Amino acid sequence: MKTIAITIDEPTLNIVDAMAEKQEMNRSELIREAVQDYVAQKETETEEEREREIFRRHRRKLKRQVSALVREQAK
Repeated sequence: MKTIAITIDEPTLNIVDAMAEKQEMNRSELIREAVQDYVAQKETETEEEREREIFRRHRRKLKRQVSALVREQAK
């Protein structure tokens, strides 16, 4: 693990400290967990956007395939 220095305004730091105390963790643990959660959220958003773009690109083909499947299921 590496030690880094960051700058946080006083009101935000007070909130971080209060949350850390409530969660029974130290400031570093809380910030580390928050950053991990943020990174995971952004990675998920990036993956979802990539998938949406794939669906947009292949919308017509997917529509044809769904229609064919529905027709087949209706038999």
